Amino acid sequence: MNGHATNGHSAHSASKALELLKSYESRDGISVHDLMDETKMGGLTYNDFLLLPGYIGFPAAQVDMTSKLTKKITLKTPFTSSPMDTVTETDMAIHMALLGGVGVIHHNCSVEQQAEMVRKVKRFENGFILDPIVISPKTTVRETRALKQRWGFGGFAVTESGKLRSKLVGIVTPRDVQFHQDAESPVSEVMSTELVTAPEGVNLQEANEILSKSKKGKLPIVDANGNLIALLSRSDLMKNISYPHASKLPGTKQLLSAAAIGTRPQDKDRLSALVEAGLDVVILDSSQGNSMYQIEMIRWIKSEFKELEVIGGNVVTREQAAALIDAGVDGLRIGMGAGSACITQEVMAVGRPQATSVFRVCEFAARFGVPCIADGGIQNVGHIVKALCLGAGTIMMGGLLAACTESPGSYTIGEDGLRRKVYRGMGSIDAMEDKAAGGATDKAGNVAKNAGTARYFSEGDKLLVAQGVSGSVLDRGSINKFLPYLSAGVQHSLQDIGCKSIAELQEGVKAGEVRFEYRTASAQLEGGVSGFAGSVEKKLYS
Repeated sequence: MNGHATNGHSAHSASKALELLKSYESRDGISVHDLMDETKMGGLTYNDFLLLPGYIGFPAAQVDMTSKLTKKITLKTPFTSSPMDTVTETDMAIHMALLGGVGVIHHNCSVEQQAEMVRKVKRFENGFILDPIVISPKTTVRETRALKQRWGFGGFAVTESGKLRSKLVGIVTPRDVQFHQDAESPVSEVMSTELVTAPEGVNLQEANEILSKSKKGKLPIVDANGNLIALLSRSDLMKNISYPHASKLPGTKQLLSAAAIGTRPQDKDRLSALVEAGLDVVILDSSQGNSMYQIEMIRWIKSEFKELEVIGGNVVTREQAAALIDAGVDGLRIGMGAGSACITQEVMAVGRPQATSVFRVCEFAARFGVPCIADGGIQNVGHIVKALCLGAGTIMMGGLLAACTESPGSYTIGEDGLRRKVYRGMGSIDAMEDKAAGGATDKAGNVAKNAGTARYFSEGDKLLVAQGVSGSVLDRGSINKFLPYLSAGVQHSLQDIGCKSIAELQEGVKAGEVRFEYRTASAQLEGGVSGFAGSVEKKLYS
């Protein structure tokens, strides 16, 4: 036996290596169906398996991150932020959309507050602004400053009547009113009257060219009689350049807006206000989506707001998904008890490991063209890739985004000297008793006013049972850096696997070409950091 023999076989010529591969009955590793066979493997989490590498034949930057949120809406990146009151309000929703994802505004607040947040998202970036804020020459400087405080911008068109389709007489900017001493002066005394305008019928590209050549902040669009019919903003032109992947509603060029509501009769009024504010996608927020309340709500929404995209959930089984698909949902949200601040599985003994949930529900929903959001259990780039390979169109993040600059709340300094923000599950006692969100002092009187109690079917309970926890998480910096890091990480992961798009990844999994390996406890330990004598700095991006 010579030194070139292996396992009792003669050594083959190196030129025959690829040919010899064909003699094996299957590819290395196991298929997704073998991995997800609960009768043999049990329920799996994201940490329980790995994807095997493929062939790298392209740069990571070429990986296409396009993915489906709902039947009609496609995102440039597969990221959504959770509708939690410590995760998504106006700033998070705006920046998630600018970076190619979507932020889902929470409903643990008054109807008016939530509608205002939706309105601010829709007005943040526009193509032609078809319903601009218009003031009259008699509007005072004080009133103009108040409008800036309310809307977050300070450039307003001035027309004779103070309404759209009235003769344009000027433009007032923040500079015009900022240092004006007499707050009661009419804006006619400070407004700019030397205007650059574009005629009715101009297309968006032509209007942008006119605006870019001018030194003005706004471009009014006027009809033949000089009446204002629309507006274009320079700040929006700059945003188009800075954020090329922004999620926008086709046709209007406005940022995509999503928000959550409950499933009680009172939520119908809430939804009507949100739709009036410009809502594009509604998520029905429930810990267990297969209920008479949600099914009735889906059917009502589909009859009242036919253009509104509806995402149902949460679900973890085919049976749950089937009921909501039959009711008419445009998307599903998957997860029960997998979130970092959720203890439903522990307390209620109900739920399902997240990887198994995602695979089983996505496999079923795909037969009806219904995209799914993997919600919960996402702690790193690897988990995102695993959720996508199991069929999810998008993933939802809560704790991963909770301490970003754009999340609600202010930073505090912990005992360790590090910056932190509060993060709480919507099933936590803190969230369910939040008076600012509509919670009543008398728990029995707290009927569908608080998102936490409504989500966990606890309205009217004299004793609240927690299904979530409260705490704090370390500062992650701005989402403007963190989300691009996640995107780049996913692209490099797909490059390692050998797939140039999320769609190609999912097709490869389905065809058995993308392979998997189950991880034992020892394998998981091996895959982590080990062997360092002291503390380790785990810097994720720069």
